[in-house]
Amino acid sequence: MTEISVRMSEGLAGIAPEAWDAIANPPGAPFDPFLSWDFLEALEASGCVSEEAGWIPRHLIAEDKDGTIVGVLPLYVKTHSYGEYVFDHAWADALHRAGGEYYPKLVTAVPFTPVTGRRLLAADAGIRRALAAAAKSVMEQWGMSGWHVLFADAGQRTELAQNAMSERLDIQFIWQNRDYASYDDFLADLASRKRKALRKEREAAQDGLEIVQLTGADLTEEHWDVFFACYQDTGARKWGTPYLTREFFRLIHQRMAEHVLMVMARRDGQWIASALNFIGSEALYGRYWGCLEGHDSLHFELCYHQAIDYAIARGLKRVEAGAQGHHKLARGYRPEAVGSSHFLTHQGLAAAVGRFVQGERRAVTGEIIALDAEGPYRKDG
Repeated sequence: MTEISVRMSEGLAGIAPEAWDAIANPPGAPFDPFLSWDFLEALEASGCVSEEAGWIPRHLIAEDKDGTIVGVLPLYVKTHSYGEYVFDHAWADALHRAGGEYYPKLVTAVPFTPVTGRRLLAADAGIRRALAAAAKSVMEQWGMSGWHVLFADAGQRTELAQNAMSERLDIQFIWQNRDYASYDDFLADLASRKRKALRKEREAAQDGLEIVQLTGADLTEEHWDVFFACYQDTGARKWGTPYLTREFFRLIHQRMAEHVLMVMARRDGQWIASALNFIGSEALYGRYWGCLEGHDSLHFELCYHQAIDYAIARGLKRVEAGAQGHHKLARGYRPEAVGSSHFLTHQGLAAAVGRFVQGERRAVTGEIIALDAEGPYRKDG
């Protein structure tokens, strides 16, 4: 490995977009929209990620002796655990009862986005180790309780485990494209009863509605206004105040419209529901949905069936439909393990968490096997 130095940046605005993207989404690698400068900087520019929001950017930048960026690490000082989708509130409570302080902590993640991907962004394993060492050094110098790497891919979780970080597993439901030529081709893989149920569900969902898929130049501010109203309604009902602002979505429309799929439903000329997806080179990522009036099975149609339609038509390998949701199982989304890696400075808490996540991993693995057996796919293979 060439000689490198690591510096800190207090925001993406201080890093050239082309320099970040050359490392985050290098040529020849699968494109991950959530690692792009456009996406991450939009979170900061819109104030969704800020000191006031409890996400303080402190990204690490690795440079060679000529000052060329050779690695980057998205890094945030967190003053709470919201917007992470990896739940450690019990750990914070345990440390507090022991007389310690859990916050602030360091987090490497894509804020508000439980999508698996690379997190230590460098082609060279030695540079990734240097970035990890630098993050731990920041944690120790600033007296943080720990460093948490959320939704890293399996390969990077293995690397981090070799760096004394505890691996934690969870389950997400992901649809895998088996080179299907059509939605009916996919249905042919399901048991007869399940196949009929999904056909009936789609018929009910589409009855009396016009459903459209929009991306790129077809998207307008009107579509985003409708989507945002839907997003606010869902957010208010689920978790109080939604994390993302209209300004964030305005920037995404401006910067990344070609990487966005909006699925919308209209009744009698009026938009009534919307689902937002991001498009990668290998996957479609379902993110947010909402409706302005109810309709039978519309959530399933817009979020899951339409996503499968799009993935098949575009030859994408999979659809990742976000966190939680056992209802996805009946619609062909299979349970898969996702994970995070954790380093805690308090030895007692670290030992207790290590024992807990070891047992949790066994339980998650068993649950994946049991859930997959309940899925709609034909048992004859």
